[in-house]
Amino acid sequence: MSYEAFILLSIALIAVLLLVGVLGWRARRRRHRDLQAPQVPSGFQAVVDAPILYVATTTAGDPYDRVAVHGLGFRARGRVAVGPTGIVLDLPGSAVLVPVADLDGVERATWTIDRVVEPGGLLRIAWRLGERRLETYLRVTGDDAPVLAAMHDIQPHPTASGAAA
Repeated sequence: MSYEAFILLSIALIAVLLLVGVLGWRARRRRHRDLQAPQVPSGFQAVVDAPILYVATTTAGDPYDRVAVHGLGFRARGRVAVGPTGIVLDLPGSAVLVPVADLDGVERATWTIDRVVEPGGLLRIAWRLGERRLETYLRVTGDDAPVLAAMHDIQPHPTASGAAA
């Protein structure tokens, strides 16, 4: 095989792989288009507000099924705000409210899709969006104890605070 043929074949293979990746992501977004994220109410009062590294939101029980809508598909820097009405994930381009009524639990976690940290280094928020159960993973920049305490204070169904996923 000539050098030119090898280069052309390599470029074609890379193009096909990129196309398959784009088509797969678009199919994932179509599968999740029924998810309607609650909007943050005007006048939301935060008890705690902290900078975060947003890691992922996945379908509960399926840690490889990343949610791909409402700005939840990619890792990002953002903020988390906890108030009496719920938890707000303020991410670039979107803000998602996790209402208290839909909050199933909050606990520490060690891993999620494509991310492993020290034991208990992530916060896992289990919640419902419509009929779908989700898990959101984030890492608070700095001390996460006040954020975790505020989340435990508002959750209607307490979970073990020291559990690790």
